[in-house]
Amino acid sequence: MRCPFCGFADTQVKDSRPTEDGSAIRRRRVCTECNGRFTTFERVQLRELTVIKRNNRRVPFDRDKLMRSIQIALRKRPVDPDRVERLVSGIVRQLEASGESEIPAENIGRIVMEALKALDDVAYVRFASVYRNFREPKDFEQLIGEMAEDEEPSVEPKRP
Repeated sequence: MRCPFCGFADTQVKDSRPTEDGSAIRRRRVCTECNGRFTTFERVQLRELTVIKRNNRRVPFDRDKLMRSIQIALRKRPVDPDRVERLVSGIVRQLEASGESEIPAENIGRIVMEALKALDDVAYVRFASVYRNFREPKDFEQLIGEMAEDEEPSVEPKRP
């Protein structure tokens, strides 16, 4: 691990422990050259994932890109950052547990939409507008109508 201060390649681990949610290992490191101290978070990767884009191009899965897209949808929303981290970790675990090493981008988008729908309605609409490529206001109206239908309790008529 390179030192972020001087770029020296030889650093020593001074302390290691799992994060609270168990999704990563937190390591305190010190540079043997400049004595700079820094923290790294290392995640266990069950398998290498490849994303198949809509144009059939294949790119390596990027957890940070997933996190950024979710954070954009959640911008200025009252959602705890720990919940966002757990959401992203859960999505990654779901993708890794699928047993597939190549995953269509559409599947990832669907999984993210389901997770955001359960977390925050506004973020769900924001993400859906990009994922579904909304072009007109009626596209928003249709999605919000679908959301309203999902939330309506089913009431059975009373029998005489």
